[in-house]
Amino acid sequence: MCLLGSLLILPGIANAAEMNGAELSPLWGIPFAGILLSIALFPLMAPQFWHHHFGKVTVAWSLAFLVPFALLYGVELAGANLIHALLAEYIPFIILLTALFTVSGGIFIRGNLHGSPGLNTSILGIGAVLSSFMGTTGASMLMIRPLIRANDNRKHVAHVVVFFIFIVANAGGSLTPLGDPPLFLGFLKGVDFFWTVKTLLPETLFLVGSLLLIFYLLDSWFYHRREELLPVDPTPDSRQIGFDGKVNFVLLGGVVCLVLMSGLWKSPVVFTIAGAEVALQSIVRDLGLVLIILLSLKLTPSQVHSDNQFSWGPIQEVAKLFAGIFLTIIPVIAMLKAGVSGPFGPVVAAVTQPNGSPDVMMYFWITGLLSSFLDNAPTYLVFFNTAGGNAQELMTTMSSTLAAISAGAVFMGANSYIGNAPNLMVKAIAEDRGIKMPSFFGYMAWSLCVLIPLFVVMTFIWFRQ
Repeated sequence: MCLLGSLLILPGIANAAEMNGAELSPLWGIPFAGILLSIALFPLMAPQFWHHHFGKVTVAWSLAFLVPFALLYGVELAGANLIHALLAEYIPFIILLTALFTVSGGIFIRGNLHGSPGLNTSILGIGAVLSSFMGTTGASMLMIRPLIRANDNRKHVAHVVVFFIFIVANAGGSLTPLGDPPLFLGFLKGVDFFWTVKTLLPETLFLVGSLLLIFYLLDSWFYHRREELLPVDPTPDSRQIGFDGKVNFVLLGGVVCLVLMSGLWKSPVVFTIAGAEVALQSIVRDLGLVLIILLSLKLTPSQVHSDNQFSWGPIQEVAKLFAGIFLTIIPVIAMLKAGVSGPFGPVVAAVTQPNGSPDVMMYFWITGLLSSFLDNAPTYLVFFNTAGGNAQELMTTMSSTLAAISAGAVFMGANSYIGNAPNLMVKAIAEDRGIKMPSFFGYMAWSLCVLIPLFVVMTFIWFRQ
């Protein structure tokens, strides 16, 4: 903490030179790789240790970068990059996630319907639409409990939850920066709010539509088998479905308006804080989101939070982990920006054709495969910068490249339980309700059989180049 304090108060920070990635050793990427591998492996290999000490592990990896870097390259350079990462990326990122998490946690769906194939498919379709407006985490937390409740009179339910993860917790969040953290990071980097829906709509409709069709056929097969239904329904069907905490729908609209405002309004007023530029519209957006969080907590009845089993644990974990990720990714991004002559030249070369143009197919698959096992938000950020990091160029002349990066990060986060944060959250809720979910590799067997063939088809249609 003393080091962090010194970084924030040194007057020379504002004049610190930009980090030169070509001069860095690849060893500076070890803390970033370490924190991502910790997120991937500790919950599986040492869940109790991770549950109690993930914050300490994150701090350890963060200091493994920050302290040596400050000693070797100077506190001014380290401080300038730290403050820029906090103000330009981390703080807006975590405020938006907290707002969506809080608002969705204040809505409870009352009543119960019969979990037929048609109803289940409809719930998955509605969840997919909601994911792009309230985030994959928010939509997942809102829709998973009613879906489980509707099917609690059936013997085979695991496949319902698996497809829920495919569709609601991942693919559905591909159309707006609100939908999935990788896309919001792109928005913070300058990608237009409506660029994703205009560009990725065909791919999303194909993937979500195909998954819904496959699910309906599979669920119909299970549903019509003999002895599929239990003799007694634990939660009998009710004719009326209602919502508690309705004020949060209005607040959700406020979240959408604030994010839209920050993308459409380009104020000439810019504040410079220790060398980091913060635009007025970003400050207004973030303060507005904080106000929405407070209003949701004030206006939502306590019974709604109790019914939703609402707690701050999940968002606290995300906040702590991403603080370490945004810090340790600093040298990685700098090295990638150095291009083929930098320490990560082979990675850049792998997604670059011999003539120097980007290899769209490789961007889709490498971004996607890494997003399957590492968190998809930092993976997106890495390849966004590998492609040059210029949002205006990526949205125009390199639009197919940015589409491949975006689709790979969002869609293939569904390939494993650890590809996207909501995956594990949904799995934990299902198991808490008595559903025997597939193991880590059992789930991957589902993704290999269902998702990978669809991604291959998508490659030949949209990412073949």
